This record gives sequence, C-alpha cells and structure tokens, in this order.
Amino acid sequence: MRFLFVTGGSPATVFALTPLATAARNAGHDVLVASNEETMAAIAGAGLPGVCVSTVAIRHHITHDRAGTPLRKSDDAEQQLRSIGNAFGRMAAVYQEPLYELARAWRPDVVIGGTLTFSAPVLAARLGIPHVRHAWDSGEPAVVDVVAEEEMRPELDALGLDGIPASDLLIDVCPPSVRPADAWDAAPMRWIPCNLQPPLKPWMYTRGRARRVAVTAGTKTAPGYFFDYLVDVVAKLKGLDAEILVSAPEAVAAELGEATGMHVGWLPFDVVARTCDLLVHHAGGGTALTAMAYAVPQLLIPNMPKLVAPSERLAAFGAARTLLPGDDTPDAVAVAAEELLTVPSYRERARALAGEVAAMPAPAEVVRLVEELA
Repeated sequence: MRFLFVTGGSPATVFALTPLATAARNAGHDVLVASNEETMAAIAGAGLPGVCVSTVAIRHHITHDRAGTPLRKSDDAEQQLRSIGNAFGRMAAVYQEPLYELARAWRPDVVIGGTLTFSAPVLAARLGIPHVRHAWDSGEPAVVDVVAEEEMRPELDALGLDGIPASDLLIDVCPPSVRPADAWDAAPMRWIPCNLQPPLKPWMYTRGRARRVAVTAGTKTAPGYFFDYLVDVVAKLKGLDAEILVSAPEAVAAELGEATGMHVGWLPFDVVARTCDLLVHHAGGGTALTAMAYAVPQLLIPNMPKLVAPSERLAAFGAARTLLPGDDTPDAVAVAAEELLTVPSYRERARALAGEVAAMPAPAEVVRLVEELA
C-alpha cells in the first residue's frame, strides 16, 4: 500500500509522525511525507522520503493574513487560541493544490495527517480514500478545528464540502491518565521520542555525579519567537545546584550562548532526556511526552495559552509542576525546580506515567489498523 503522511510546518510535527511512517515502511509499504520547505531536513534526517508542497514557513502563517498583511498579536487568551486555527487553516489552503497534484501522480491508498494538518482530510475526501488523524501532542483546543474550518471556507465551498471531512481513524499518543476529559475516541499508540541526530558524545548518554537539568523552548526557537523566553528561564535556574543543559536549534545556539552566558546546542532529547533528573520547558507537546516516556519529572512554564490545560493535567497527576506566566518569578522557579529534584513522589508518579506509555500499542501494531482501514 501507499501511505501519504502530511505534517505541520515545524520539525516537531515531523518527529511526531516519524515512528508510524517508519513502521509503515518497515512493514513493506511505500511512504511519502509531504510538508513545507523548513521541515525537509527533519524528514530527511528521519530517513524518510519527503516532498515539499510549500515554501511558506509556518511562522508566516501565524504572523500574516492571506494577503501577506502583518497581524497584530492579541493579549487575549481566547483570541490567541483562535489564531492557531486561522494559521493552520491558512497553511492548509496553501498546501491544498500542491498536495492534490502530488496525490494524482503518486496515487496513495491512505492519507495520514498530523492533528492540525487540515489539508489532509480534505485531500482524502477529494481522492475518495481513508484519512487518519494522528495526534502530535497531548491535545489541542477544540476551538482550533472550528476556526480552521472558518478560515478554509473558500476552499471548502469551491470543492462542494460542508466542512472539514471527518477522519476514518484517530490515533492518540497521550497516556490515558493525562488525556483531556473530552478527548477523541481514538486508537492509542506509544510515544516514541524522535528528533534530529547529531553525532553523539559520551556526556550525552552517560550521567555524571551532579544532578542534571535540561532546558528547552522547542524546535522553533528564534529571535522574536521563544528566544527571550528561553534566556529568561535559564537565568532563573542559574543558582540551582545542578548541571544545566540548554537545548536550541543550531541556527540560534551561538546567539543564545552569548545571551545566557552558557553553552547552548541542539540536544538529541531521545538520548539526553534519559540521563536527566528534571526537564524545564515551555510545555511543548513533544518535549512533555518524551519526559513522560522516560519517567523524568517536569517543570512546565507554558508560553502559549493552549499549553496550559495539558500542563495542568500533568501537574495534577503528580509528575510535574506548572508555573503560569506571572507566577514564574526567579524564586518560584528555583523553589519548584528544587522540589521536583528532591521530593520522591514526583519521580514515582513520573515512573507510573512511563509505565502507561510503555503499555500502549507500538507503531507497528497501529500500522495494521491502518492497513485494515485502507
């Protein structure tokens, strides 16, 4: 069979779909991954064949409307949530026709799209084949789907579609105990951490005597986008009696190193996280799920409203602490980090969550569900 995967606009959305795409190819299926230009390196790094269907960066869709006019960022949390739907709706509109041309030439049997890759179900409907919606984090706000459909109304009307078509199968990677109450009725799949792989050095896969804390703001960190957030978090942790590792894309590592006074580089979290006593981060879905898989306590400081609810669920389970914007004072961050490092219950609850992740079906098992569907 031919499996066409469609990702979002950032490397993290590629990493989330990589385990299933790799399992499908290992099972003997033909696989293509369609995405935008800025994710091609991540797709190639995963050893998967990638097709570029857009040269427009996801950041542009977030900050500009369809006409290319810069958008004013709102301070209202609800409006920020709605803006996600607008951005991914705009991305879907740009993807739509190039995807269709790709599919007409390649003839997939099934389309598998990431959570907010709204072009994927529309493409599947046009082709008359099944669509699989694949979660890439612990849950997105429901309002995003509603707004994305509003944003895509011109494209949907042109195709005679009442709305974004329903999916034939939903795949969820979030462990049961921290799923949202209104979560999809979905097939569970184990989260397998994936990321770009630099040549490993011994310190990346071995532990020293000091406590180890890793800090990140995700794969999209850049000047004007999570850069100041990361600098601020690192500054608040400098007094901690621990080895501090700071991860960021290599494109901004040198600049962040100057701003933080620390060595900054890209960390392969699928390796390094296993050696850590604590992960401190922006509450990004992939980072949080990796810590869950490896039983690492987490200090979550959400830098977007949509990340608050998943963070609070994780904290309520007892495997993390959450500090909301305004509450993340230097003292609060230092106290929370020390508590997570020293109070045994956090590690115990993190181990319980890791047990749930390990018990979820492996990607190879989920491939069989997709085969039956297609």
